[in-house]
Amino acid sequence: MNEKYTLKGRTRRLVMTAMLSAVSSVLMMFLQFPIPFLIPSFIEMDFSDLPALIASFGLGPLWGVLVVLIKNVVHLLVTTTGGVGELSNFLLSSIFVATAGAVYHFFRTRKGALIGATAGALAMALVSVLTNYYVMYPIYYNFMPEEAILGAYQALLPSVDSILKSLFVFNLPFTFAKGMLNTLLAFLIYKHISSFLKGTPRSRVPK
Repeated sequence: MNEKYTLKGRTRRLVMTAMLSAVSSVLMMFLQFPIPFLIPSFIEMDFSDLPALIASFGLGPLWGVLVVLIKNVVHLLVTTTGGVGELSNFLLSSIFVATAGAVYHFFRTRKGALIGATAGALAMALVSVLTNYYVMYPIYYNFMPEEAILGAYQALLPSVDSILKSLFVFNLPFTFAKGMLNTLLAFLIYKHISSFLKGTPRSRVPK
């Protein structure tokens, strides 16, 4: 019987998911930083999707989404956004890691992983425009006027004259780049930990 369907296999997946969720939560809490010369400072770079992406490749896309869910539930304990930021992160990161893991499930090669992660990063970037414009920013307007948010974008590029244009000019490429940076780190790390993640001897780990 395939190990993933046994009690031992399910237990290993739960343990690995818990460990990766803990790392993801720490990264989200303590390793977020603004890049103020590229994008408004209220939007921060972070690498908390890295453990979720590794889980999605090594355990399956649903496990990657579970890591995303747990890290955001944990982050609610220290949130400064009233849960809006966590909701946005859950939606976008889930799209990223689920797409990457689903493609890799059918094409279990480095090329398949790269195609999946790139597609996931692109999907995350495109959806970020919609979720921010129709859901997240309207909620933020209750705390920060639309004019102030637009002004933060215009301080970097005066020619952007609407929130929608700002999202396309700034958020879309930033979100895509963030996904690809997490992908690069995953490629550097995954080979070294995949045997531990799957409970497979190194000699049996597929390339």
